[in-house]
Amino acid sequence: MEYPELKKGEVDLGTSIMGVAFDGGVVIGADSRTTTGSYIANRVSDKLTQLADNIYCCRSGSAADTQAVAEYVKFHLAMHKEEIGGEPKVSVAARVVGSMVYNNKDSLMAGIIIAGWDEVDGGSVHIVPLGGGVVKMPFAIGGSGSTYIYGWVDDNYKEGMTRDECIEFVRNGLALAMARDGSSGGLIRMAVIDKDGVERMMIPGNELPRFFDK
Repeated sequence: MEYPELKKGEVDLGTSIMGVAFDGGVVIGADSRTTTGSYIANRVSDKLTQLADNIYCCRSGSAADTQAVAEYVKFHLAMHKEEIGGEPKVSVAARVVGSMVYNNKDSLMAGIIIAGWDEVDGGSVHIVPLGGGVVKMPFAIGGSGSTYIYGWVDDNYKEGMTRDECIEFVRNGLALAMARDGSSGGLIRMAVIDKDGVERMMIPGNELPRFFDK
């Protein structure tokens, strides 16, 4: 009896990721599905990775590539923290990520959102797409699921949103992306980062917002 080759290709995060800044912090979020070809290798993976006490990243692309980048950046930021005697800036973390992705652009498949809070810039969001560019944005989306919600986020984002409005914006955006993208799914993991620290949240799959019925 012949069995199908379920593990054809590298482990891919598939992914829907989002980050948005508000006055005083940021909200980030991601789905939890990891795929190997058409096989769902992990349905509850954590794509929000801490780079420093005040900085997180959302990972999309190859799981191995993005995990390696995150570990290297975490090490560099720890050394930088010792040098400056305080927490690193979010923009510094973004430039380190961008440099690593750019210098290895021929061998990495990594699209990463870097977000956090620091005393200089407050809450800020940066996106590093494939190739290693670094762009600071009021909000960012990424991953395969993002292609389904460009129009929705453009229509629903507004300047000056509160912390709770940003949480709802990320939650609803990810739920919509997960409903349409076959490579995204599972549950939603979110984090709010501000001067008081990091608050993690989790929305189970059976409690995701629904916008339509079959």
